[in-house]
Amino acid sequence: MDFRILDASAFYAGVPFGSSSDCYTTSQVYDEIKHIKKNHEALETLLETNRLKIREPDSESIERAIKASKNTGDYQQLSKQDISIIALCIELDGEIISDDFAISNVAKNLGLKISPVMTSGIKDVGKWVHYCPGCRSNHKNGKECPTCGTPLKRKLLKGQTPTVSINE
Repeated sequence: MDFRILDASAFYAGVPFGSSSDCYTTSQVYDEIKHIKKNHEALETLLETNRLKIREPDSESIERAIKASKNTGDYQQLSKQDISIIALCIELDGEIISDDFAISNVAKNLGLKISPVMTSGIKDVGKWVHYCPGCRSNHKNGKECPTCGTPLKRKLLKGQTPTVSINE
């Protein structure tokens, strides 16, 4: 693979500045990281030499990224920048460079390539479920148990299919 798709953490770690690979990102991520003053000239050089390409994912890829993130339970944890990176990876079939655990979980559930930058990456892939520690019921989302009113907590169900019933 001769290119990488970068999220903000890859820029903060200096990945595009020390790599000979071509890099892609989206305008949402670029807007988030362009304030890096010490590397501003380096960012401009990467753009001018076409080693950093800013590209928007197509609407179909964005819809797939959103659907996948809702399916894994990561949607509420992801920013529009995160969704755009996942969508661009779906479209280009590249490799995401990110330390974001929610991006990693969605990407791995989709079978996309992802590499961490400054962490060891995620060990377990699965779907998130909200559960009530009071009455021990499981829910797709929410902040409070509709049955007993206890604040819900999140846990990762390892594997791609939840093995417990989930209330809507």
